[in-house]
Amino acid sequence: MTGAAHPTDPSDSSAAGGSVRWREPAAAAVADRPDRVVPTWSDPVAAQAGEAVGGPWGRHGVIGRALFWTPLRVCLLFTSAVLALAWTKQAPCSAGMWSGQRQYTHFCYNDAVPLFGVHGLDGGAVPYLDSAVEYPVLTGGLMAVAAGLARAYGEVSGAQGFLPGFPDVQVYYVVTCLLLTLLAFVVTRTVMALAGRRPWDTAMVALSPLLLVHAFTNWDLLAVALTGLGMWAWARQRQVLAGVLLGLAVAAKFYPLLVLGALLLLCLRAGTWRPWLRTAGAAAVAWLAVNVPVAVLAFDNWATFFTFSRTRPANPETLWNLVITLTDGRAFDGPLAEGQSPSVLNTVIAVALLAYGSGVAWLTLAAPVRPRVAQVAFLLVAGFLLLNKVWSPQFSLWLLPLAVLARPRWRSLLLWQAAEALVWVVTMLWYLGSANRGIDEEWFWIGVLGRDAALVVLVALVVHEVWRPDHDVVRASWRGVDDPAGGVLDHAPDRLTVSTIAARLRRKPLPAGTGVDGS
Repeated sequence: MTGAAHPTDPSDSSAAGGSVRWREPAAAAVADRPDRVVPTWSDPVAAQAGEAVGGPWGRHGVIGRALFWTPLRVCLLFTSAVLALAWTKQAPCSAGMWSGQRQYTHFCYNDAVPLFGVHGLDGGAVPYLDSAVEYPVLTGGLMAVAAGLARAYGEVSGAQGFLPGFPDVQVYYVVTCLLLTLLAFVVTRTVMALAGRRPWDTAMVALSPLLLVHAFTNWDLLAVALTGLGMWAWARQRQVLAGVLLGLAVAAKFYPLLVLGALLLLCLRAGTWRPWLRTAGAAAVAWLAVNVPVAVLAFDNWATFFTFSRTRPANPETLWNLVITLTDGRAFDGPLAEGQSPSVLNTVIAVALLAYGSGVAWLTLAAPVRPRVAQVAFLLVAGFLLLNKVWSPQFSLWLLPLAVLARPRWRSLLLWQAAEALVWVVTMLWYLGSANRGIDEEWFWIGVLGRDAALVVLVALVVHEVWRPDHDVVRASWRGVDDPAGGVLDHAPDRLTVSTIAARLRRKPLPAGTGVDGS
């Protein structure tokens, strides 16, 4: 791969209109360049944004010698600023006073406040043991931890009088947001660890509009953080630890199973079975260690998540619900009785997901160069969201780190996230209703279809870069870079591809100069 394209000297007035021009560096320049990718040298959007603070970084600027403001600390500061704005947005709903449909008019709806009473957390109930919870076990555990800390604060502020008193639900929600803030910091840290020589790509997560809108909507950041930690452990070739962390992530949300699926496909191509088996085995043990005790103590309440997932209808924000709406409810299963499982819809979705996963598997094995972990994981999770019957708006947080690592380009990521933020706006206004100065259903569907189209475009761009690896900005930005998050897959030779499979089926020798490793 060639080295990163560098701008001309910013003082060069020959650049048309004073804009930054990119050109391939000379060999001497490559030897003298910094040890990391500079965003204003490699991304047009970053270069344009840099004009607000004096223009792109100069060729002779000192890089990598900051005593305090390292890229990590700057990105953590960015994350703090975005989460502060997110809290400001959520503050009107924090005390649980949702009269006048405030949760919709102020766009501050969240699941934590209503579920505080629904699941008896206000009365000291323990999730699963005392009440059925429709989330996987670790998510319920996070709810219980937040409730316990809130009760501890209430005891100190009430009986002792040492701290100011607030409504119980508000204390619970504040504690929940603080815990989610810590998890957001973990997400920022893991993305930087997986970005390799592109640490400033982490700013795409830290400054994310998606983080602003949905950081405090639900508890999804727990699974996102654990998944990032698992991928970091895999990148450092600590397969057992990676499995434990990914298993815990699956115990919080099921989508990290798709990350294990991405590793399976890539290990299949590289012929590295043992690392994946160690990771998968450790993940299974970790998931069982968390779930089995709860299932033994309260099986029915523990199984609520699985029952609810099977019987729930298509979510409003899904394409399946659009089909049902356009057919006046006649599509798939037709009108359903209360609690009846949409078996036809479930079957259609399973077939669609299987077909899509097969396509990603073929792409992984047919690509001219082994795809990167983040690329395959992004494609699998994006397809799951597009084709599944449930796509709550905050689920898009699952994609954020994977999208940044798969295709770290500001323009496409910002356009996709703007579409995601628009879905939240139209969803709240649709729930508000046109009679209350909300919007009609048609505008809601315009927002949903715009979001879906933006994600499909992003998927197509990632597929293009998998098929044309010379267009992959991660690989093309630095000599010798393969997959910073690959772990044992980084620079691994190919053992099984579509071409080798075809040759074996034909029982013909491979062309001269082509070994089993595809070289």
